[in-house]
Amino acid sequence: MSSFASMIPTMAHVLRNGRLMDIKVEEVVLGDIVDISGGDKVDNSSLTGESEPQTRRPEFTHDNPLESKNVVMFSTSVLEGSGRGIVILTADNTVVGRIAALTAQVSSGPSPIAKEIYHFIHIITFVALGVGVTFFVLALIYGYALIQALIFFMGIVVANVPEGIVATVTVCLTLTAVKMRKKSCLVKNLEAVETLGSTSTICSDKTGTLTQNRMTNEDYTIPLPKREVAGDASETAIMKYCELILGNGGTKKMRDRKKKVAEIPFNSTNKYQVSIHQMGDRYILVMKGAAEKILKACSTLLIGGNEKIKDKKFEEDFTKAYEKLGGFGERVLGFCDLELDPEKFPQGYKFDTENPNFPLTNLRFLGFMAMIDPPRPGVPQAVQLCQSAGIKVSRSIHLRVVQCCPK
Repeated sequence: MSSFASMIPTMAHVLRNGRLMDIKVEEVVLGDIVDISGGDKVDNSSLTGESEPQTRRPEFTHDNPLESKNVVMFSTSVLEGSGRGIVILTADNTVVGRIAALTAQVSSGPSPIAKEIYHFIHIITFVALGVGVTFFVLALIYGYALIQALIFFMGIVVANVPEGIVATVTVCLTLTAVKMRKKSCLVKNLEAVETLGSTSTICSDKTGTLTQNRMTNEDYTIPLPKREVAGDASETAIMKYCELILGNGGTKKMRDRKKKVAEIPFNSTNKYQVSIHQMGDRYILVMKGAAEKILKACSTLLIGGNEKIKDKKFEEDFTKAYEKLGGFGERVLGFCDLELDPEKFPQGYKFDTENPNFPLTNLRFLGFMAMIDPPRPGVPQAVQLCQSAGIKVSRSIHLRVVQCCPK
């Protein structure tokens, strides 16, 4: 694996002696001026976990280097734009270096099968020593010479202690790794093979691992009383057809008519995304995100073209529908908007997304949409095989927990 890594050199573009040059990353020193552009590894999004690319700017904005807008990190990626920065930390002093140091301090210890082998060898050794000492004493009692008694003792101990068990296990693991390679499974460490045999639970990420990472609209709803929406294959096909119709220039025309003037990207703390658009002589604020967060931010509903006050009954109906869709493994997104008062927000108003100077509550709830990420081919069979082997499979996700009942 190290030979593969060496085939992909990591270079940095630095300004030295008045000219740009490419040097290896390990040759970068404090004070170097680094030239960054789209495609280089510098943006913070992969370290902070934000789903949207994070913008960078020269001003200091936060005491935490992971949150400050004027700091870029090694090992992360830039999607667009360019700039220059000064190297302030290198090697183990960087954020990535500290993470690597922390992981290096974690000792995995001996594997389960190694523990069992050592335990077995200890037991056999004690038994062999006990039997050898017993026969040594008996040999002396029955009049054998001391040298013969020692031969009895050594023969019993050597015959019973399994000196070759480690080599035998290593050969078996190697043969297992060869068989796994034929099934397109690369074993980098033989200890992984022996640990796999002791596995009782597998915790897997959902998006992109168990699923295809291709969200598909499965169900949707708008707050109309007694309105039913079916999420079967036919309805899904109709929705995809409508998407194709709107996508044939319709989406661009909508964006051209309502230009975006400000945006708060989605993040894991707020769990919503906000954008403000120009709509004629006024602005409209639109928000989407986790459905329960969106509903809490709303005080009114849009029903049948009329705006109504949110009541307790609607919240109960919403919770039932939300938990039902969540039980199906669907991701539910809520939508709301608010037409901003043109007197408070006139044309040319400067919207501050860092410290919002516009309302984020008392919005108007529009509805929610449920999306499902189809599982990868072969995942159900793989899960069944694990369960048949007595291995429990769990998924680790960052969605609201709902109680699911098998049907």
